Amino acid sequence: MPMLTETPHPGGFLVWEAFRDYTRETITIAAGTLEPGTVLGKITASGKYAAHDPAAVDGTETAVAVLWGKADASGGDVPAVALVRGPAIVNRHDLVFGGTPTEPEITAAHTALLAVGILTR
Repeated sequence: MPMLTETPHPGGFLVWEAFRDYTRETITIAAGTLEPGTVLGKITASGKYAAHDPAAVDGTETAVAVLWGKADASGGDVPAVALVRGPAIVNRHDLVFGGTPTEPEITAAHTALLAVGILTR
Protein backbone atom coordinates (compact mmCIF):
# COMPACT_ATOMS: atom_id res chain seq x y z
CA MET A 1 0.00 0.00 0.00
CA PRO A 2 1.44 3.42 -0.93
CA MET A 3 2.29 5.81 1.87
CA LEU A 4 0.26 9.00 1.91
CA THR A 5 1.77 12.24 3.15
CA GLU A 6 -0.39 15.13 4.23
CA THR A 7 0.94 18.48 3.11
CA PRO A 8 0.05 21.82 4.71
CA HIS A 9 -3.46 22.90 3.82
CA PRO A 10 -5.22 26.26 4.10
CA GLY A 11 -5.78 27.19 7.73
CA GLY A 12 -4.33 23.92 9.03
CA PHE A 13 -2.23 25.83 11.55
CA LEU A 14 -5.23 27.52 13.19
CA VAL A 15 -6.39 26.25 16.58
CA TRP A 16 -8.89 29.02 17.37
CA GLU A 17 -9.85 32.52 16.26
CA ALA A 18 -12.47 34.90 17.60
CA PHE A 19 -14.02 36.24 14.38
CA ARG A 20 -12.63 35.30 10.98
CA ASP A 21 -13.87 38.53 9.42
CA TYR A 22 -11.80 40.43 11.97
CA THR A 23 -8.63 38.33 12.21
CA ARG A 24 -8.05 37.72 8.47
CA GLU A 25 -7.40 40.14 5.62
CA THR A 26 -6.56 40.00 1.95
CA ILE A 27 -2.94 41.06 1.56
CA THR A 28 -0.37 41.23 -1.25
CA ILE A 29 2.49 38.73 -1.33
CA ALA A 30 5.55 40.31 -2.96
CA ALA A 31 7.86 37.36 -3.53
CA GLY A 32 8.29 33.62 -3.32
CA THR A 33 6.21 30.48 -3.36
CA LEU A 34 4.82 30.19 0.14
CA GLU A 35 2.98 27.35 1.88
CA PRO A 36 -0.03 27.71 4.19
CA GLY A 37 1.14 28.62 7.68
CA THR A 38 4.16 30.62 6.50
CA VAL A 39 5.09 33.31 8.99
CA LEU A 40 5.11 36.67 7.22
CA GLY A 41 6.78 40.02 7.66
CA LYS A 42 5.56 43.29 6.15
CA ILE A 43 7.86 45.17 3.79
CA THR A 44 8.00 48.70 5.18
CA ALA A 45 8.52 50.51 1.86
CA SER A 46 5.64 48.85 -0.04
CA GLY A 47 3.23 47.52 2.59
CA LYS A 48 3.40 44.11 0.88
CA TYR A 49 4.21 40.88 2.66
CA ALA A 50 6.97 38.27 2.25
CA ALA A 51 8.29 35.37 4.28
CA HIS A 52 9.60 36.44 7.67
CA ASP A 53 13.39 36.83 7.58
CA PRO A 54 15.13 37.60 10.89
CA ALA A 55 18.25 38.83 9.05
CA ALA A 56 16.39 41.32 6.84
CA VAL A 57 16.26 45.08 7.31
CA ASP A 58 13.23 45.82 5.11
CA GLY A 59 10.50 45.14 7.68
CA THR A 60 10.24 41.39 7.16
CA GLU A 61 12.53 40.87 10.14
CA THR A 62 9.43 41.27 12.34
CA ALA A 63 6.79 38.54 12.19
CA VAL A 64 3.36 40.15 11.79
CA ALA A 65 1.06 37.61 10.10
CA VAL A 66 0.52 33.98 9.06
CA LEU A 67 -0.38 33.02 5.49
CA TRP A 68 -3.75 31.23 5.22
CA GLY A 69 -3.29 29.32 1.96
CA LYS A 70 -0.59 28.67 -0.62
CA ALA A 71 0.63 31.70 -2.57
CA ASP A 72 2.86 31.69 -5.65
CA ALA A 73 4.38 35.12 -6.16
CA SER A 74 7.35 33.83 -8.15
CA GLY A 75 6.05 35.70 -11.21
CA GLY A 76 5.02 38.87 -9.40
CA ASP A 77 2.71 40.16 -6.69
CA VAL A 78 -0.33 38.03 -5.83
CA PRO A 79 -3.27 38.57 -3.47
CA ALA A 80 -3.59 36.16 -0.57
CA VAL A 81 -5.41 35.79 2.73
CA ALA A 82 -3.50 35.98 6.00
CA LEU A 83 -4.20 35.88 9.69
CA VAL A 84 -3.07 39.41 10.57
CA ARG A 85 -4.42 39.97 14.08
CA GLY A 86 -5.94 38.19 17.02
CA PRO A 87 -7.39 37.09 19.13
CA ALA A 88 -6.25 33.82 17.62
CA ILE A 89 -4.30 30.72 18.62
CA VAL A 90 -2.07 28.84 16.18
CA ASN A 91 -0.22 25.52 16.43
CA ARG A 92 3.49 26.35 16.54
CA HIS A 93 4.34 22.98 14.98
CA ASP A 94 2.32 23.87 11.86
CA LEU A 95 3.99 27.23 11.25
CA VAL A 96 6.38 27.44 8.31
CA PHE A 97 9.53 29.56 8.46
CA GLY A 98 11.66 30.59 5.50
CA GLY A 99 15.27 29.43 5.63
CA THR A 100 16.56 27.75 8.76
CA PRO A 101 15.88 30.05 11.72
CA THR A 102 17.47 29.31 15.06
CA GLU A 103 15.38 28.51 18.12
CA PRO A 104 15.88 32.06 19.54
CA GLU A 105 14.73 33.53 16.19
CA ILE A 106 11.62 31.33 16.25
CA THR A 107 10.91 32.38 19.83
CA ALA A 108 11.30 36.04 18.81
CA ALA A 109 8.86 35.49 15.93
CA HIS A 110 6.33 33.92 18.32
CA THR A 111 6.72 36.93 20.61
CA ALA A 112 6.21 39.32 17.68
CA LEU A 113 3.05 37.46 16.63
CA LEU A 114 1.77 37.71 20.19
CA ALA A 115 2.13 41.50 19.91
CA VAL A 116 -0.60 41.43 17.21
CA GLY A 117 -2.75 39.01 19.21
CA ILE A 118 -1.69 35.72 17.59
CA LEU A 119 -0.76 33.25 20.32
CA THR A 120 1.37 30.21 19.49
CA ARG A 121 0.87 26.96 21.38
